[in-house]
Amino acid sequence: MSEARETVIEIRESPGCLWQLLWFAFVGWWLGQIWIGLAWIAMLTIIGIPLGAKMLNSVPTIMALRKPPQRVMVAAGRQVVVETPQRPFIVRALWFVLVGWWLSALWIEVAYFLCLTIVGLPLGFWMFDLTPTVATLKR
Repeated sequence: MSEARETVIEIRESPGCLWQLLWFAFVGWWLGQIWIGLAWIAMLTIIGIPLGAKMLNSVPTIMALRKPPQRVMVAAGRQVVVETPQRPFIVRALWFVLVGWWLSALWIEVAYFLCLTIVGLPLGFWMFDLTPTVATLKR
């Protein structure tokens, strides 16, 4: 008797590397800085913090058209999207208030400046991908 096997894979549906580089070179570098600035302005108010955090979570898409990976479970020929469990809201909120806001600002600027060099571009894009984790502990 055969057992049903389940496999969880991550799928990233982003445009190719050339499109990402062209986007960053012509649009992402300046639009990303404006986006980040607006996110920080939104976070100056208590009401704007959720919007600002959501904006910071979308920095990889704005800067380099990099969408977050989707976790998909494949079983018996079917694919089902699997949500990644998040840390408790209070932990994420405390992290953001105490550490995430200033660390993510530093993180984003280092990533931005790495992307200005050809050698640092892959590391800078990787750092943009991790911005949501640094800011809000998003998994």
